[in-house]
Amino acid sequence: MASNVTLEFERPIIDLESKIREMRALVDQLDIEPQISELERQVDDLRADIYRNLTRWQRVQIARHPDRPYTLDYLTQSFDDFVELHGDRAFRDDPAIVAGLARIGGRSVVVVGHQKGRDTKTNLHRNFGMPNPEGYRKAYRMFQLAEKFSLPVVCLLDTPGAFPGLEAEERGQAEAIAKNLLEMSRLRVPIIVVIIGEGASGGALGIGVGDRILMLENAWYSVIAPESCSSILWRSWEYKEQAAEALKLTATDLIQHGVIDRIIPEPVGGAHRDPNTMFDTLRSVICEELDELSNIRVDKLVTRRREKFYAMGVWNE
Repeated sequence: MASNVTLEFERPIIDLESKIREMRALVDQLDIEPQISELERQVDDLRADIYRNLTRWQRVQIARHPDRPYTLDYLTQSFDDFVELHGDRAFRDDPAIVAGLARIGGRSVVVVGHQKGRDTKTNLHRNFGMPNPEGYRKAYRMFQLAEKFSLPVVCLLDTPGAFPGLEAEERGQAEAIAKNLLEMSRLRVPIIVVIIGEGASGGALGIGVGDRILMLENAWYSVIAPESCSSILWRSWEYKEQAAEALKLTATDLIQHGVIDRIIPEPVGGAHRDPNTMFDTLRSVICEELDELSNIRVDKLVTRRREKFYAMGVWNE
């Protein structure tokens, strides 16, 4: 259900669209079609200009938009025949991570992703997309299943971070994430990772090691959220915009530094403005990447994956 959330920088667009609606209500009484057409052209130009020049903080806001497609939306629209599997076989099922089997482009795959809620009730159920250790252990079970049946893995990242509660630490949060990093680094099947919204810290990286790291145009991916960075450096959340600039967490920043491999374009205004187009785009890109990875010998695939992550953070003076 649409939330009618309007971001502050979108206000000029909303105001013009409201004026157009008011004028359309009078179209039977007045000859104003030319004026309406001109205003619609202005809206299109304004929207294109605003979204072409977004700040890093504005992209963070779009990535968090409550109408933005989540993992389950992609699994039911971009993929076919999704069957969800539950539980970590040790403690319980974690609704913050969804996982299972699906088909895409005629190919069977194992899918794993973070899942947020749309309202208070579902957000509490999904723990706001922040996994507990059992969520990462469920993902680990899926990775082993993928290798057993030689199925590629697709991971969809969208989390504000792993759950930081005391009970999560008591059940081995860090160990569960670390174990996933090791397992994904040596998994003998292709792995595609897509950052579809928020990619925060180890909560994202816990299912984020892959042969190809893709990122939606308005997603963000960083070691820490801008607000948390601001609170550490400036002892206040008021500097979150400056923190976002310093973190360089957008897709454009990260592809320049070799952290991601490909930017997936979104409809103008964000994925939530035209989700059907976004679903089709993601399907097409994942199929293309799977076709390419399927032609690489497994030993070479694993070696390249490890070398890719070993090289991150290395520089020459």
